[in-house]
Amino acid sequence: MNIAVEEPKQTGAKLNQLEQLKKFTKVVADTGDFESIKSFRPEDATTNPSLIFAATQKPQYVHLLEEVLRERKKSGLTSAAQIEDIIDHLLIQFGCEILKIVPGRISTETDARFSFDVQGSIKKARRLIDLYRERGIGRERVLIKIASTWEGFLAAEQLQKEGIHCNMTLLFSLVQGARAAEVKAQLISPFVGRIYDWYKKENKRDYQPAEDPGVQSVKEIYTYYKKLDYPTEIMGASFRNKGEILELAGCDLLTISPELMKELADSNEPVERKLSSEKAKLAQVQRLELDEKKFRYLLNDNAMATEKTAEGIRKFAADIVKLEKFVSSKL
Repeated sequence: MNIAVEEPKQTGAKLNQLEQLKKFTKVVADTGDFESIKSFRPEDATTNPSLIFAATQKPQYVHLLEEVLRERKKSGLTSAAQIEDIIDHLLIQFGCEILKIVPGRISTETDARFSFDVQGSIKKARRLIDLYRERGIGRERVLIKIASTWEGFLAAEQLQKEGIHCNMTLLFSLVQGARAAEVKAQLISPFVGRIYDWYKKENKRDYQPAEDPGVQSVKEIYTYYKKLDYPTEIMGASFRNKGEILELAGCDLLTISPELMKELADSNEPVERKLSSEKAKLAQVQRLELDEKKFRYLLNDNAMATEKTAEGIRKFAADIVKLEKFVSSKL
């Protein structure tokens, strides 16, 4: 989807909400659409297999898939290995194109089917980093997305020691956030909108942004990190409306769809900073001491986090299968 945005006038004109937000939060594009990224000038960008699949269906991006197919058809690999190889190169192809636009980092997803496979996740992350390196992209500009399972955190712990920065995705609870900080993950992506979806369905009611359970979850993790001086970055993700974003103004990063970035860019209403480390330092916070048994029990005790993590893994795995079938049809 291509969305054009007028440049905000800097002389005598109010800054739009997107520009105001950028003053205290790093804005990240949640899309595989290059034109949208150019329009809104985010710092970083995130992708996943479903976004890449959607992008490959658009005429303006078909050439990227065709380039990869031409290059990798003669790899000499067997069928399944060849498809996996093509998808790895396709993810990197999109990532490299996006890095020509954004000044910061790209988040690239490992295969969700490795969510409970420590060595599988590590191997795939190293593979993606190697492919970026072959294209001249240093690991400091790449975040590897891994699901927030116990196994995912073990993989991230090892990768971080190797200097491979991890983005813990499908994160829905403080216990997952606390574990991410323990393993020194570079960044976490709490899914605001999916938390909101669960509570809206469960309680059969809507929520205003300030009381939104997804917003509250991110605020809780933010306070925990800042109070206890964890350096792991917090990037709110999966927003359902502009109000959720504005309630988290001041969060380290927010990854936002082109549609919601346009809504922000189209408004000149004032944006108030809602989160700050100074306020968080005043909070009373108890450090969570987590071994595997306690982590699994506390996660299981949170029905929403358990269900949304499992559902997210299933959906991301299904997206990979969909992408595999699409690539296979092109061979």
